[in-house]
Amino acid sequence: MEKHKSFSFKSTKFLLLFFTLSFSLILLTFLSYWSIKATPSFHKQTHLQLNNNNKPLLQVQTLTGFGSNFSAHREKDPNSSGASLRNPNVSSGFVEKLGNSSGFDVKPGNSSEVDEKSEDSSGFLSPLGSEEDEGVESDGDIDIDVDLHGNELTVTEVGDGNLTYSQVNVVNSTVIEENGSILSEKIEEKRIDECDVSRGRWVFEESYPLYTNSSCPFIDEGFNCLGNGRLDKNYLKWRWQPHGCDIPRFNATKMLELIRGKRLVFVGDSINRNQWESLLCLLMGAIQDPKKVYETRRRKITKGKGNYCFRFVDYQCTLEFYVTHFLVHESKARIGSKRVPTLQIDRIDRGTARWRGADILIFNTANWWTHSKTQAGINYYQEGSQVHAHLDATEAFRRALRTWALWVDRHVNPQKTRVFFRSSAPSHFRGGQWNAGGHCKEAIRPLDEVVMDVIPRKDLIVTEVIKRMRTPVTFLNVTAVSSYRIDGHPSVYGGKSSNRRYSSRVEDCSHWCLPGVPDTWNELLYYHVLSNHIKDWNRS
Repeated sequence: MEKHKSFSFKSTKFLLLFFTLSFSLILLTFLSYWSIKATPSFHKQTHLQLNNNNKPLLQVQTLTGFGSNFSAHREKDPNSSGASLRNPNVSSGFVEKLGNSSGFDVKPGNSSEVDEKSEDSSGFLSPLGSEEDEGVESDGDIDIDVDLHGNELTVTEVGDGNLTYSQVNVVNSTVIEENGSILSEKIEEKRIDECDVSRGRWVFEESYPLYTNSSCPFIDEGFNCLGNGRLDKNYLKWRWQPHGCDIPRFNATKMLELIRGKRLVFVGDSINRNQWESLLCLLMGAIQDPKKVYETRRRKITKGKGNYCFRFVDYQCTLEFYVTHFLVHESKARIGSKRVPTLQIDRIDRGTARWRGADILIFNTANWWTHSKTQAGINYYQEGSQVHAHLDATEAFRRALRTWALWVDRHVNPQKTRVFFRSSAPSHFRGGQWNAGGHCKEAIRPLDEVVMDVIPRKDLIVTEVIKRMRTPVTFLNVTAVSSYRIDGHPSVYGGKSSNRRYSSRVEDCSHWCLPGVPDTWNELLYYHVLSNHIKDWNRS
């Protein structure tokens, strides 16, 4: 009887212990699962300064978990001009933590648009707007719900409004200060290879132009349309808007920082000088003391002198232009008893010593290949000692470009020098050519439409030659951009005498008024230089 009681007691005790342990394990498993599900995972908090007065404007929490909440805290700064981010379309993207080598893509929706106020006082894009933002409160936290899966970040909501983003590549974000000036931030708004900035439309923009003929002392008389009596001013107010993406508004301070201590050199004909003068005027917008910008030989810009070198003292950089109509050597040869002008298409121009060592080179050649002598090609094109009795101008252009490409591949170090080739700029002569009564004087607004599918033969040849080169060359395509702008030429306002109505002098429908269309070419140049700078930072 005693044995039976002992066995019953032990059996009951064992069952009680078993059920207790089982319940504890189940409860522990449930609590662990709930804890993992409910708790976001963070590695650390990173504080990022995006201003140039050493005061924190933005704190960013870095997210490394799978499902989490992105929280940014903004502190008011009385010295900050603020930034406006248009809602619902925003293009600036977010800031990733300092030191992380892999960025992530903000994917989804509509193309983005940045308000002209979207730069802070330092000239850099602010990721999350400011006190003036509509629909977003700047006091306290701005909560952004995100889903992070692998390398994809999907933004679902900011504050009370929904946001949709076009694809934005968010890369390492950093700001470097040297002597109090901000050099760079690694925020890439749109992958350059995903956006054709040469396709788009012109939109009327009251905030343009970016400078005036009175604020820039370097505009050549031939390009100073307002100074020569042009009265309509709407041609100054157009901004290029690419399809599906944005280009940054030209920032003179940032551009000067990008070329600090460097040489930026234009090589080509008078249309390239047109663009060079435009860039000179754009950069002057960041200069406090005009005396600290000067031509190294104290030359005044005129059509008669083709070589210029302007030094920006505070940035220890130069902006240079060297004239060459064809990129190859203009010479003379004896044919019979006469010495006649020839074009040596197998020899590079003699001015190459000036081009060497530049950090950015912008080449062009096009307009002079349409003149009667080059078009005819009779006893004009020379290779070696042979002057061709006749050579097609298109074939001569191709051979000349190969000569240029060979020089670039042999003498340009791609680790140091960024090379551009600007496409042909269209002329808009109506009723005849430049020397046969052609004109464009009635044009006061851009054309509504142009033929976009026909690429000029010379531009096709340039792109074919570039593809075969060892040295990377960026084709700066301004042809389609400029084709609309029949209103942008000097026409009868290419000189002081043209302030008389309908001057009898030959009209200029090839070059461009300044301010004007070449400013947009330089905004495209700025876009490429800035994008290349960001890519270099990513690789480093």
